Amino acid sequence: MATNLDYDGDIAILDLGDDENRFSPEFLDEVDAQLDTILARGAHGLVTTAEGKFYSNGLDLDWLGAHSDQGDWYVGRVQGLLARMLTLPIPTAAAVVGHAFGAGAMLAIAHDFRIMRDDRGFFCFPEVDIRIPFTPGMAALIQAKLTPQAAVASMTTGRRFGGRDAQTCGLVEATAPEGSVTTVAIDLLRPLGGKDSGTLGAIKQGMFGPAVEALTAAHAAG
Repeated sequence: MATNLDYDGDIAILDLGDDENRFSPEFLDEVDAQLDTILARGAHGLVTTAEGKFYSNGLDLDWLGAHSDQGDWYVGRVQGLLARMLTLPIPTAAAVVGHAFGAGAMLAIAHDFRIMRDDRGFFCFPEVDIRIPFTPGMAALIQAKLTPQAAVASMTTGRRFGGRDAQTCGLVEATAPEGSVTTVAIDLLRPLGGKDSGTLGAIKQGMFGPAVEALTAAHAAG
């Protein structure tokens, strides 16, 4: 597996990889399998992180270009993962150690909390500049997690937010120096351990039901 799963006590740490960590079908399968393992073990929280320059660069456009006949299935598959992360029945935090673009930024947004490196890396929804409108599900996800002002500032401009600007805008909760991002994310989740997963999952389903419905509509159709 390109992804790697480790633990710090009861907190699961899922490393997405050391390249652009694009959402190939194989990558999506790996992450889903890792989430199954994490939940089966009874982890008290999940931190996703990465190595290198990227947290995730989002959709695998090379794969999509070579399999254009499977586009609807692929988008549904991506949205299924986003919906699962949004309602995962344990506390979650994204340690955004590098660039998070497009669907990679959406994966981070789907977590409960985000910590971003303060000196390098961009958080960006580039859809307006690459002429790819947000699907209804992706728009619903982002708007469910951000204030209206932050949604407009990030979704309609294609702006690349550095860590401190992302925090000011409300895209991330906090920033941390290089080498500390994942540790800060773990420390954020540690006091939240031990929540009843059934209750927490039901709360998240209630909070984000419309976004989940929009995300999974295409998945069900595919």
